[in-house]
Amino acid sequence: MKTFLSGSIEIAYLDEGTGDPILLIHGFASSVKFNWVDTGWVEVLKRAGFRVIAIDNRGHGASRKLYEPALYRAPLMAEDAIALLDHLGIERADVMGYSMGARISAFAALHHPERVRSVVFGGLGLGMVEGVGPPEPIIHALEARHLDEVTHQTGRAFRRFAENTGADLAALAACMRASRQRISAEEVGSIRVPVLIAVGSRDVIAGSPAGLAALIPGSEVLEIPRRDHMLAVGDRVYKEGVLDFLRRRP
Repeated sequence: MKTFLSGSIEIAYLDEGTGDPILLIHGFASSVKFNWVDTGWVEVLKRAGFRVIAIDNRGHGASRKLYEPALYRAPLMAEDAIALLDHLGIERADVMGYSMGARISAFAALHHPERVRSVVFGGLGLGMVEGVGPPEPIIHALEARHLDEVTHQTGRAFRRFAENTGADLAALAACMRASRQRISAEEVGSIRVPVLIAVGSRDVIAGSPAGLAALIPGSEVLEIPRRDHMLAVGDRVYKEGVLDFLRRRP
């Protein structure tokens, strides 16, 4: 992993392969390694002829850990992603985000449409607009002294995942307090780049992919069969669907 400064914040990133650039933005509590490398995405995209750029969001992976919630607003993290393209001298890239990364990708497409060739919203459907549930159970789980103190199912899942990845729990709690800004239906409807919405058929977190697609003219839906929010990330159907979408986009 290499690093650069987005303003005063040190951000880690991966840059491998040659060809059309694609920027990958991981989900909450994850990292480049767990979201994109270990799931095989980086190798799949490189073999398909892409230059793969992947960012560790602030507070995650090898990037700087911050403890003020206001520093984790999704539009700020979108600016980190655009700053990485600036750092690498890339004028325009395909962008794929998963879960929180999909929300960040949406803000990048909204605020910098000239920099986004196409966008894939993985693991996030209408929840981008309507919300994906209260953050308090996840915050409580991250701040609990031990996993045994956590009874909320979703909270336990995120706490266990964060522990398994060696994440900074305090930084993640701060991130959870601020990173879930909803995007209005009017705003998502103004996205004009090609859009693919890829969600597992058993994902109870993302919200309806068809509902989101109905708001974005020309967008497409990819259902990932028999996969929930966690297991959809590395699924073969997801990978094949994204490659097909990237081959067809202008």
